[in-house]
Amino acid sequence: MKHLLFSLLLLLSLTGIKAQNCNCADNFKYLTQRISKNYVGYTDKVTPLNSKQFAKFTDSLQQIANGSNAYQCLTLCRAWLDFFKDKHITFGMAFDKLNPDSVRIFFANEEKTNWTDRSFKSYLIKNKAKLDSIEGIWSTGIYEVGIVKDIKPNQFMAFVLKADSVRWMPQQVKFRLSKQGGQYQTIYFSGGDHSEQHPTLIKDADTLDFGFFKKWVKAPKPLNTTIKNEKEIDLSPKFRVLDDETALFEMPSFGKLGYVAPTTALIKKNESILKNTKHLIIDLRNNSGGTVLVYEKLMPYLYTNPILKEGGYVLATADNIRDGYSKEYPEASDSIRNVFKKDLEKLKAHEGELYKLYPIDTIKFNTVYKNPERISFLVNRNTGSAAELFLLEAKQSKKVKIYGENSSGSIDYVEVITIKMPCSFYTLYYPACKSFRLPDYPLDNIGIKPDVAIPSNVNDWIDFVKKYKGK
Repeated sequence: MKHLLFSLLLLLSLTGIKAQNCNCADNFKYLTQRISKNYVGYTDKVTPLNSKQFAKFTDSLQQIANGSNAYQCLTLCRAWLDFFKDKHITFGMAFDKLNPDSVRIFFANEEKTNWTDRSFKSYLIKNKAKLDSIEGIWSTGIYEVGIVKDIKPNQFMAFVLKADSVRWMPQQVKFRLSKQGGQYQTIYFSGGDHSEQHPTLIKDADTLDFGFFKKWVKAPKPLNTTIKNEKEIDLSPKFRVLDDETALFEMPSFGKLGYVAPTTALIKKNESILKNTKHLIIDLRNNSGGTVLVYEKLMPYLYTNPILKEGGYVLATADNIRDGYSKEYPEASDSIRNVFKKDLEKLKAHEGELYKLYPIDTIKFNTVYKNPERISFLVNRNTGSAAELFLLEAKQSKKVKIYGENSSGSIDYVEVITIKMPCSFYTLYYPACKSFRLPDYPLDNIGIKPDVAIPSNVNDWIDFVKKYKGK
């Protein structure tokens, strides 16, 4: 009976895939045409010097696509998009809108291990005295994996013990690590859509920090049972006083317009503290961007002199206007919606053009506050997009210093358009706006260099900045 039921679900799921056109050849062709006509960086990347070679590259992948299945197509499309080296171009899957059984079938052939929950826990008990410190059960509160020695020397495999049972099933391999000189490094990490990623790993005692791919805590420490699903992770801004001279503003995301009001309220609530605190630390680590509107109300506290705000061109194609700039944002204030409405009218009036929607501007305030007299930004390689725009503006202030490491380098092409492909398993993201800095001052895949690099052996960056006594 169970076998019959599964067969029926499989048939229904596969029928759904066929009905929505998951033919790889068609989807790959759609992708290349959409990007060539609508990606604002296309003519910067595909030039007269490389156009013939790029055409051959595209044709060769199209030939492979003609014989590829829906799952192989995911990797194939990403291989083509990798040519542009733009972190705002991504190709993934919108799981929340997909049939769970279809998703399970889609990933059914992923690599699995023979380890089971029972055999692994037995292994941990029997080998307790000689286990490597990284072997054991690790969890984010959502996923739970077992990490065990792999076949190759000095390598470790993490496999799923518990997950959502849709995208990830028990025994599927989640990531692999290597150990060199007592330090652990990522070989690869499989994202939510099973795509291969290579995040930097920081191991601090019983915590594995993969940055954007979350922190994993080793059992038997209490797990974060308050997190029921990924949507509930709190990325809203937070403010706290560290000591008599120092306050910390944590800004983990600019990803929602819904963060604008809470940030404004937080600044207003702590106005007196901000104006009487000598040292303000702004933590932008792992902030992958979103909207610049989130940080605008903080600018007066950073200000010492006029700040140049970079402008941008928008590729005003009919597709981009329809799928990007015609979207409505009910969570935005009336004033913000009015700005979006005016921008839309301008783009419609200049359809087909590379239009100068955002002119270069200069930020000026009437007052220079005495405090904070020192402002320190914490930045890592996962700080990107709108968070980098914040840095470009903030670093023009005499009060500001940036600490950490080079930022992400995803700032030359911004304002991401989201579209569904012919196969609804796939979602394509690409930017429609490019900076006036180009081509003279590119920052993509380079990033913004910190004023003070924090050594790799420093775990507590906040404490480092508090105590730093530089010139």
